[in-house]
Amino acid sequence: MTDLQRILKADRPLTLASVPAGFTPLLVADLARGAKSATLYIAPDDAAMRSLADTIPFFAPELEILQFPAWDCLPYDRASPSTVITSQRMATLNALQHPTKSKRVLLTTIGAMIQRVLTPFRIRQTGAILASGVSINREKLANLLQANGYFRVDTVAEAGEFAIRGSLVDLIPAGSEDGLRLDFFGDEVETIRRFSPQDQRSIGTVDRFALLPAVETLMDEDAVRRFRTQYRDLFGTTATGDPLYQAVSEGRRLAGMDHWLPLFEERMVTLLDHLDSDTLILRDQAALAAGEARFEAIADYHANREKAQSASPGSYRPLAPDKLYLASEELEALLEAHNSHLLTPFAAPEAANTIDFGISAGRDFAPERARKDNVYEAVSAYLKDSIRAGQKAIVASYSAGARERLKGLLSDHGAPKLVEADGWQAALGVAAGKAAAMVVLPIDHGFASPDVALISEQDILGDRLVRRRKNKKSADAFLAEMAALTPGDLIVHVEHGIGRYEGLASIPVGQSPHDCVALTYAGGDRLYVPVENIDVLSRYGNSDGAVTLDKLGGEAWQRRKAKLKERITAIAHELIRTAAERALRPGALIEVEDAGYAAFVDRFPYAETDDQERVIAEVLEDLSSGKPMDRLVCGDVGFGKTEIAMRAAFAAAMAGYQVAVIAPTTLLARQHYTNFVERFADTPLKLGRLSRLVPSAEATKTRDGLTDGSVDIVIGTHAVLAKSIKFRKLGLVIVDEEQRFGVNHKEQLKALKTDVHMLTLTATPIPRTLQMAMSGLRELSVIQTPPVDRLAVRTYVMPWDEVVMREALLREHYRGGQSFFVVPRISDLAEIEEYLRDHVPEVKFVTAHGQMAAGEIEERMTAFYDKRYDVLLSTTIIESGLDIPSANTLIVHRADRFGLAQLYQLRGRVGRSKARAYAYLTQPADRVLNETAEKRLKVLSDLDTLGAGFQLASHDLDIRGAGNLVGDEQSGHIREVGFELYQSMLEEAVVAVRAQAHGLAKPRDSFSPQITVDAPILIPDDYVPDLSVRMALYRRLNDLDEAQDIEGFAAELSDRFGPIPEPTQNLLKLIEIKQNALAAQVAKIEVGPRGALVSFHEDRPPNMPGLLAYVERLGATAKLRPDSKLVINRNWPDPASKLNGCLQLSKGLAGLARKAG
Repeated sequence: MTDLQRILKADRPLTLASVPAGFTPLLVADLARGAKSATLYIAPDDAAMRSLADTIPFFAPELEILQFPAWDCLPYDRASPSTVITSQRMATLNALQHPTKSKRVLLTTIGAMIQRVLTPFRIRQTGAILASGVSINREKLANLLQANGYFRVDTVAEAGEFAIRGSLVDLIPAGSEDGLRLDFFGDEVETIRRFSPQDQRSIGTVDRFALLPAVETLMDEDAVRRFRTQYRDLFGTTATGDPLYQAVSEGRRLAGMDHWLPLFEERMVTLLDHLDSDTLILRDQAALAAGEARFEAIADYHANREKAQSASPGSYRPLAPDKLYLASEELEALLEAHNSHLLTPFAAPEAANTIDFGISAGRDFAPERARKDNVYEAVSAYLKDSIRAGQKAIVASYSAGARERLKGLLSDHGAPKLVEADGWQAALGVAAGKAAAMVVLPIDHGFASPDVALISEQDILGDRLVRRRKNKKSADAFLAEMAALTPGDLIVHVEHGIGRYEGLASIPVGQSPHDCVALTYAGGDRLYVPVENIDVLSRYGNSDGAVTLDKLGGEAWQRRKAKLKERITAIAHELIRTAAERALRPGALIEVEDAGYAAFVDRFPYAETDDQERVIAEVLEDLSSGKPMDRLVCGDVGFGKTEIAMRAAFAAAMAGYQVAVIAPTTLLARQHYTNFVERFADTPLKLGRLSRLVPSAEATKTRDGLTDGSVDIVIGTHAVLAKSIKFRKLGLVIVDEEQRFGVNHKEQLKALKTDVHMLTLTATPIPRTLQMAMSGLRELSVIQTPPVDRLAVRTYVMPWDEVVMREALLREHYRGGQSFFVVPRISDLAEIEEYLRDHVPEVKFVTAHGQMAAGEIEERMTAFYDKRYDVLLSTTIIESGLDIPSANTLIVHRADRFGLAQLYQLRGRVGRSKARAYAYLTQPADRVLNETAEKRLKVLSDLDTLGAGFQLASHDLDIRGAGNLVGDEQSGHIREVGFELYQSMLEEAVVAVRAQAHGLAKPRDSFSPQITVDAPILIPDDYVPDLSVRMALYRRLNDLDEAQDIEGFAAELSDRFGPIPEPTQNLLKLIEIKQNALAAQVAKIEVGPRGALVSFHEDRPPNMPGLLAYVERLGATAKLRPDSKLVINRNWPDPASKLNGCLQLSKGLAGLARKAG
């Protein structure tokens, strides 16, 4: 090993040659251990920096690693850097002010080095210490948080957010993953607890913490004063009318204001001013080119802003570049003065200022992959040769699962002894014993030195995308709160039909307040539904069309419902018959052949998500069960459904069966064909394609191949279903985007269904209740985890700005990509076409919209897919199923006119490759948005981290999507009674028909027990102030089934909102009484001071003999009336005794019913 002391003691900059990327983390770790003070490493970009942060701890777990990323926005942008980035930068700068016992490595990028930062003195001024026992007024705390860049929300989810609920303040401090919950007593902080943002539950306590700013632009009074003075001095007094100047003067934050950061400060310094003078500085050679590009970008963007400024004064007054950024010469001089050493992967002759490490990049098995050789045999041979040559052989995998799989495959192909090891020292120990060590180390490429040969999974298998472990937010909790009703929504009441939701109202029952949901019906009639009976209400779904409200007490609703019930029962019979027929027929038995399949799996360039692995296992199990499979796989756009189809196709084709893959459009069919050809390149299988766009000679050849069995897999549109096509041995049919096939094609598909395996893929989210309804009729798999974190889409919500849009389109154009430009209406297309022609003449665009003929749309889309155009300008037709990996910028014009689900689907169209994708949601520059549109856009920009898996408020997709499961007539039915009620009716019908088929008693109709008791029952608004959160809690309460669920819910309430007030405890008791009443078939309990009157559902007590014995046992206090109502005489003077008495009574009755059952 080269003498590291020579580097550590060097008094001039050195060049460290022959340091390949795989060796860098080990070298940095070794140098940091020996360095006098901290070590600074300058990477070319964020990805390289993060990769080092992930790998250095493997070599030196004792080092403290800090990351200082650059802003994730462009110079002179309209958008601010994201709070996740700024809060991490502030946390790092703050950490640098405090000495540490352990050795420290600071990782940064050249972009972050070029930018000036706040002074150490200013950083030390921040960070107010909050500790238990400290007195601070909550409003004052809120102002302090907002001045520090925290954003006020209802429920906190990521760094830089806070929420105030009664005596509790939740916040997630800068640079932290856990939240903090401050519990106040008056104005004193009583306790500070840590909690997990996923489920909002506490996980421990802390005594004190430093409140770090989440942004760099600090807006204390002095800073605002400095900004106003300097802005006027620079741009003249006319500039005082600028939106930026006015916003800052009023103490408001404006998107993009960070680009004027120097005006808020007395002076700015460089990152090196935060470090000791004897810091060891290392920089990557690639950072030199990245730095040049950054300097060019800064100059370029500044010039563009200046040009736009002269055309329309006051629109954006850019600062001179030297205010916020260092000049190229300045940076060079700084690094020269601090002796920064340059790391280069290339060899260089030894010299006074050059040290050559003599290390080469790890062995890359690309030639073997290109020649289609068996790569595992080549790796095994290489490992044996390395051990023979006296090197320590080490194989690095991305995850424990991948290590397991690779170990199995290498062992099968004659590898030397393989031993798993954790940590670098352990690996060296294992490898010294003539075995190859297998480690989990997320490194892209290995390295080879005279004594170590390290190869990575990527060296063996080619490009991989690895999923960074992101803290997953609980999608369910998020959605439950998102799906909360807003006043004005349409609601369906089981008995009374469609009404409009008006909000919550407190209605006195006897002497006590009781929260009720207020609904308005036709003619202005009002109906109040007690919160514990919310389950009789369901959402109607989209209210786009004209929906007439029902009349209270009218019979039209009951008539409609009864008629629909007959039709639903018919549908249920049909479903069950089809399912029964399938179950009786034998299907092809397809076993998976292990070795070939494992190698095929290994060529999948991503890490499978847990959901994906589960669904693949389910599909393969179905194929080998001997019964025809009929499985529906639902997963959001780009969640890896295609890979599932490919694995099933591989298994079936290798077992000697033919596979047909059918897509709704020629474009999709073509896309599938390209993907399949690429993925099946190394297999002996022959693929064919059929669609309008296939030359006739090729089509004829494919048809003949299907008949004589030489073509194994055919991919095409419904042309595959044509009568002229005969399969020799069809075993599996895969249908993509089923919801987009017409009725006739669906019938043709059904005809194929008799005994072949069917696998259907769809991107329409299927709500849970419908999954229940379909359970057992069609096997259903749902994929909810988003795939490998292909860099989350960076979403900007901003006013329309011609400069930014031009730059966004050109940036994509120059990096060789394409862009989508989406407008809400066809009439908006002309305006944007003109903008593109005049302002962005460099790009070629093509327009498409729904009123064009299908053939024309397809031609245009195909031309775009073939990269003949740079920009696709369209209405929302790109929503459906189109996958263009090279399109990574999306601009949505007038985003405030789209629904949340639509925007979400649109955004799913970009970010499907390794490049960073950008989505710009623009709104008119001079208009103020209404609150709902703003909330919608805010949610979407926050969803970066959520991954799409939460099925985006299936409510937004409801009417459009869910009718497709059984037949087309359904969508009309759904219109009549609303979405959720339709589902539950279908579910009940299926259960009833099933019970009948098995000769069981018909299940009873569902009902919601009514319990009247004179006690306050509500969640007070001073306990949970936000109406939508309160409503969501009521809805969740009504969904609880077991007594222990109520316990868990109560624990969550006291944890999130503080001690539970009495009215809410009463509500929890009432819900438990209601659960018991449901079990006991009790429809109504009326409780008064002298006892209770119990009415049974349909006046039929479930266990009559048991009930009579129960009445006898209670003696004079109980009486069963001839009309089957039960009278209980007890003295219950106060609300608490009424509720407790009622709870005991309901428990007793539920016990009787269970004995009968």
